[in-house]
Amino acid sequence: MLRDLFEAIAWLFEDVLFIPLDWLRHLQDDSWFLANTLNWIFLIIGILAFGFWLKQLRIFEKEEPEETQPNPYLG
Repeated sequence: MLRDLFEAIAWLFEDVLFIPLDWLRHLQDDSWFLANTLNWIFLIIGILAFGFWLKQLRIFEKEEPEETQPNPYLG
């Protein structure tokens, strides 16, 4: 029974979820850029996230720091 579960999981990933990746792999003969579309998408998302992060750091750096003393009830 446990073996059937693992075979079902293997079937799901190999025959269903990896179909788009197989399609991208077959594009390798046509164009390197098309074959690496997914990589380009992740690269663009990473660059945008890094830019957003730097923008937020600048915003917080410009703000006046609040009082750094702990609350009186903390001792």
